[in-house]
Amino acid sequence: MTDKPLGRSAVYTVLTTGYTTSTGPGVAATVSYVSDRDRHVIVDPGMVAHRDRILGPLAELGLGPDDITDVVLSHHHPDNTMNVGLFPEAWVHDHKAEYRNDQWTDRDAEGHQLTESLRLIRTPGHSPEDITLLAGTADGVVAFAGDLWWRPDGPAEDPVAPDRDDLRTSRLRVVAAADVIVPGHGGAFPAGEGVPL
Repeated sequence: MTDKPLGRSAVYTVLTTGYTTSTGPGVAATVSYVSDRDRHVIVDPGMVAHRDRILGPLAELGLGPDDITDVVLSHHHPDNTMNVGLFPEAWVHDHKAEYRNDQWTDRDAEGHQLTESLRLIRTPGHSPEDITLLAGTADGVVAFAGDLWWRPDGPAEDPVAPDRDDLRTSRLRVVAAADVIVPGHGGAFPAGEGVPL
């Protein structure tokens, strides 16, 4: 069985490329926009220098905050969640449920499909609650992996990971499913040889 989504109709844009060299100060999330069919998804609307770093590129795509239907949180660290409130109409997805206004619906993220081209999988490692959004695009599968990798160079040894074995297992799972990886705080990179595991 494969984790790859069956569909290949999603498209994505990295709205802002994050950065970090350690656990602060000066950290910004990589925030992405993914669309498929009638779904408009923001991934990890976390810390940025100013919210215009998220809303400006989104406006260039012809979209405003109320157009966003879904927000995916790879995990619950503030640097990846700080700006979730910018999207008041969205369903918010995490490892165990989806939320909107006063509605809370329990469901496991593992295998949950937003569309045929957008699938969530559990990928614990950086935190026990990590999830990855796999997006099937015309050019292959893109994994929005949160902080399984902070940047293209890793770090190979995540200093805050509670379980190194879980981290490696999840990284291997993502590499097997994806062609491109979007990390939590850096630019997208190919899921090929040389990826820190």
